[in-house]
Amino acid sequence: MNDNKKLGVIALAGVVISAMLGGGVYNLPQNMAQSASAGAILISWIITGIGIWFIANTFRILAAARPDATTGIYTYGELGFGKFTGFLMAWGYWICNSFANVGYAVLLMDSLNYFFPPYFKGGNNWLSIACGSLVLWIIFFIVLAGVKQASALNVIGTIGKLLPLAIFLLVLLFSFRFSTFFTDFWGLKTIAKVHDTNLGGILPQVKSTMLVTLWVFTGIEGAVVVSGRAKSQKDVSKATFLGFITCLLIYTLLSLLPLGVYSQGEISKMAPPSTAAVLMDLIGNWGSVIMNLGVIIAILSSWLIWTVMLSELPFAAAQSGTFPKIFAKENKNESPSFSLLASTIIMQIILILVHFAGNAWNMMLSITSVMALPCYLVSTLYLFKITYKNENYPTDIFAKRNYAMITAILGSIYGVWLIYAAGINYMLIAIVIYALGIPVFIKARRETSPNEKEFTKVERYFAIVLIILALIGLVYLFKFM
Repeated sequence: MNDNKKLGVIALAGVVISAMLGGGVYNLPQNMAQSASAGAILISWIITGIGIWFIANTFRILAAARPDATTGIYTYGELGFGKFTGFLMAWGYWICNSFANVGYAVLLMDSLNYFFPPYFKGGNNWLSIACGSLVLWIIFFIVLAGVKQASALNVIGTIGKLLPLAIFLLVLLFSFRFSTFFTDFWGLKTIAKVHDTNLGGILPQVKSTMLVTLWVFTGIEGAVVVSGRAKSQKDVSKATFLGFITCLLIYTLLSLLPLGVYSQGEISKMAPPSTAAVLMDLIGNWGSVIMNLGVIIAILSSWLIWTVMLSELPFAAAQSGTFPKIFAKENKNESPSFSLLASTIIMQIILILVHFAGNAWNMMLSITSVMALPCYLVSTLYLFKITYKNENYPTDIFAKRNYAMITAILGSIYGVWLIYAAGINYMLIAIVIYALGIPVFIKARRETSPNEKEFTKVERYFAIVLIILALIGLVYLFKFM
């Protein structure tokens, strides 16, 4: 690839930040305060910050230890555990984010309803579907013009969505009162005049926020996913660290500063996006306009960068023979054209189906969000493998072997906990979608290695177990529906 088309630290950090800071972050104050006090929220961010750090640090270390392993999440799976595991990581990530991107379309149209009521109410009427489809294909052509150009546009979008958040935090900082913040700090009192109720023990409060704190860090792997287009793997490591610290600071301040102006009970009752409700109360209608515009910019920016990311993994997998060859096709701008087209067509079909879906759609989003979690666990397990067995682990990088091994162990423990927290029911149903990819893997293997068996002996047993679990998942699916 031409060096002029490769991504530097700023562009890569923009990918990480934009992937994490979606439109949902604008409702973070209400999400966090719904069932938790200031003290519990603070504890929750400390726990999540430490846990996610081990995940982020895993990606930083692997980028330095294996600079040849571009397109990280998929490549780590293949290098560590074979082609079938690598395929499953690419397949799961691809399908997961195809559904998630359609969620951006629905959220965008629902946000536009603030400015043009009631035309886009709910985000899934036919006008919303038509306008969402238009945006979907505009983003397709932007990314088709080149990943470098899309990433440059994303940097502008990232700045655009950080500005409203900066205004919000600045206004809150000057309005902050310690007396309000420390009133019922642990949520153990009932104070009727400020709508506070006894929230129960600290542990249940912390647990109630954990899924929210985990969700907002989805995308921490952004620089790793597009690392094949990075100028240097050192830039990938720096960008991951910069993105993690920036988002952790923003999330913590967004959650805690409003509690120095309003009570937990008052914030918990605010309509989404709660940042708009807060700013409108403090500076008038302009506050609501600023934050709702921020939501729209955030959605567009995140939608753009997730489109880039989800088209990269099938492209990389096809290059190594674990996705059908056609997915390796590039255009003159060095954009993964077929992978991008296939992704966009899938998203278009899902977007049309959204019009007819209600609770089934919400359940589908929950299932597909779970599909990204094994990708994190496989990455930490791969780091553990190369450090424990000392498989050519380099001695000249910032992370010594023992430090990297501790990171891998703690990151793996956290990864297992993430899967447990997601719920066994959703995990089993997600396995159904993983199992649906098996015919695609078989086709790819027959294309690239017609004289070899599609699976190794271990992979064959793994595929059988996956199919059995998928059948169990189908039982759960019918039970829930």
